[in-house]
Amino acid sequence: MACHFTGEDVRAAYERIKDHVRRTPLDDSLYLGTEECRYRFKLESQQLGRSFKIRGVLNVLLQLAPAQLERGVGTVSTGNHAIALAYAAKQLGIECVVIVPVGTSRTKLDRMRLYGARIMTMGGSYDEALVLGRNYIDCNELVYVDPGKNDPVSCAGHGTVGYEIALLHPSVDTIVVPVGGGGLITGVAVGARALRPDMRIVGVQPSACPSVYQSLNDQFCYTTYPLTGETVCDSVAGGIGILAYEMLPGLVDEWIVVDEPEVRSAVRFMVMEERILLEGASAMAVAAVREYPERVGGSSVAIVVSGGNADGKRLASVLNEADDSLDI
Repeated sequence: MACHFTGEDVRAAYERIKDHVRRTPLDDSLYLGTEECRYRFKLESQQLGRSFKIRGVLNVLLQLAPAQLERGVGTVSTGNHAIALAYAAKQLGIECVVIVPVGTSRTKLDRMRLYGARIMTMGGSYDEALVLGRNYIDCNELVYVDPGKNDPVSCAGHGTVGYEIALLHPSVDTIVVPVGGGGLITGVAVGARALRPDMRIVGVQPSACPSVYQSLNDQFCYTTYPLTGETVCDSVAGGIGILAYEMLPGLVDEWIVVDEPEVRSAVRFMVMEERILLEGASAMAVAAVREYPERVGGSSVAIVVSGGNADGKRLASVLNEADDSLDI
């Protein structure tokens, strides 16, 4: 059984990190709003490191003892978590080692190096890299910083996204969250409901890897899960975290699984019409609102745009695809 966290833990995390991160905007959509519903984007894509991950990383690092910081930190990540850790480590002047699987986006690798991380490639998939990387990190006595799947301290930091929405925008009644291993949506639900117990939470996963949705549906913790086909959502590939599996039942009001064409269309919509750069995984939440508004529900909806570290070549390819739904 994993160690859980509470709304009070999220509140404490917010106070701890608020002077070290950006208070990201909640911007109105130019095209999604209707007379019945207002849609706004929570732009974590404009956060330090270009994703929400810096919130969890800083909540961990700011609580480490000086002796732990001297040892340096390490992690296993396909991108945004590693970028956030590298950024935070550079600010604190500590060593950072990142283990990545083969095929990790060059754009994200370049960003990690820019922030001074030492990168090592291990394994052909995230799950393989995790086993090999954890062994390397432990053998070299680095402090392992979990991406948020299984660490309540990191998840509480991620939860400040939801807490911030509820604190600063009390009219919001629904939050739509893109979901990978479940750490972000667990944190958002706990954080938002610490202030607004009636907040509606909607989780969105890709049909290429619906690990969290399937785990909760089957009542079985799929800690590893296959990725099916080519997808722009590969950054959320992998299984559910044990912490999320234990905490999520009862926290999410609606689950939506979106198909690849819907996500790719959402990427084009956001870049070409809303003029917002985002990753494919972030576009899942937008796809759910565009395709299934009745299931999303709510009258004032915050859509979490979780990251903006898009791979340039992949983005160009998606933007060049025809899309009859856009007036461009």
